[in-house]
Amino acid sequence: MLRKIGEYRYVVPKSFRAGMNIEGLIYADDELVKAIEKDQTMMQVANVATLPGLVGRSLAMPDAHQGYGFAIGGVAASDLKTGVVSAGGVGFDINCGVRLLASPFRLEQVQKQLDPLLNQMFRDIPCGTGKSGIIGNLSYDELEKVLEEGAHWAVKSGYGFAADLDHIEETGRIAGANPAKVSQRAKQRGRDQLGTLGSGNHFAEIQYVAEVFDAETAKAFGLWMDQIVVLIHTGSRGLGHQVCTDYLDIMQLGMKKYGIQIVDRQLACVPVSSQEGQDYLAAMGAAANFAFANRQMISHWVREAFHRVMGEGRLNVVYDVAHNIAKIEEHKIDGGRRNVLVHRKGATRAFPRHRPDIPKDYFEVGQPVLIPGSMGTCSYVLVGTEQAMEETFGSTCHGAGRAKSRHAAKKEITADRLISDLKAKGIHVRGASKSGLTEENPNAYKDVSLVVDVVHNAGISRKVAKLVPIGVIKG
Repeated sequence: MLRKIGEYRYVVPKSFRAGMNIEGLIYADDELVKAIEKDQTMMQVANVATLPGLVGRSLAMPDAHQGYGFAIGGVAASDLKTGVVSAGGVGFDINCGVRLLASPFRLEQVQKQLDPLLNQMFRDIPCGTGKSGIIGNLSYDELEKVLEEGAHWAVKSGYGFAADLDHIEETGRIAGANPAKVSQRAKQRGRDQLGTLGSGNHFAEIQYVAEVFDAETAKAFGLWMDQIVVLIHTGSRGLGHQVCTDYLDIMQLGMKKYGIQIVDRQLACVPVSSQEGQDYLAAMGAAANFAFANRQMISHWVREAFHRVMGEGRLNVVYDVAHNIAKIEEHKIDGGRRNVLVHRKGATRAFPRHRPDIPKDYFEVGQPVLIPGSMGTCSYVLVGTEQAMEETFGSTCHGAGRAKSRHAAKKEITADRLISDLKAKGIHVRGASKSGLTEENPNAYKDVSLVVDVVHNAGISRKVAKLVPIGVIKG
């Protein structure tokens, strides 16, 4: 059914299933496409292509795997007048994303203090299911400021520096976010979780720059060989999950109102221009702002831990990107330029140089793209490209991509064995629970290097540096 159109591209033709309005396109090599064919990813790419008012192609990145409605690793763009917005096209963890901090310390300096540093971070950063933050319950008035201002609220509240904001997607504040469109239940779930890592695949990792592929771009990003960096991966916690849950119900009802028929109820959607669609985008923006503030506060506590253990030396924000979001952006469509709503679900924005949307100090090189690996494997820094703007609405992969269920992963290894195996590789681990560690063992994921090689060779992002972990905190 798939039609190969090059070494790293596979077309899902309109004939794949009835009702497809546009083609699908999957980025993969021969090995990764076999993994993609094992679950419902291809069908989900095709299902998305049946939605009204989409432009371009229904896309899947090489880390794609079956998700709720949309495949995780899926990208789709909607016309603002005729198209739809789908909560499943963003996902439950709104603005799950990653932030990279660059330290002034070398690998050999931190290795001598690794256990005390990791212990300090584990004490300072709350992690695990349902864990409350250090600041406790926010008042609802204060929470509404977080939902409206995002990382700007955190900086104003003493968590970080104004310069941090320049290196966050959308400066850490989504315009049009409206706390009034977030339910009381969602606010209740989130008000004690600000500044927490959470569970699942979320982590904070101490890593070092093990390889540089593009010296000029790495220098622009402030990265150098054997440098210690910290990668933070978390999102909007229970608040974002509840926003998605609430609006899936609203969209189910809205489809009857607007006469929309879909092939999978998980693709519940409403017109972008409808009141329900605008309400969702306003609530989603508020949840995204919560996530930006969350990563900003965790960054503050990482900095404090380094200061206590390593002494003077500031950790700078390289960049912070969202993986689960829908945003109105200008793209080239059918030979002209117009605004469309780009859904990225498990996909990273990858804008090239000379875009006004990226920091001034990266203007001549392009936007940093952060691709986390799984626990115990490497991560990558890439940079956005013009090819991505031409083909993928400026998008690329977001990680390794899950290859096994959490249930299957837990059966493969004990937590004690996993910790021992990782320590033998020079990777020290702290986890909130043993089951959380085994669910996230590295064998549960695809090979992140294969995934990154596909997007690099396909030209939709370019490798800059390889990061290897030495210390891991897991929820």
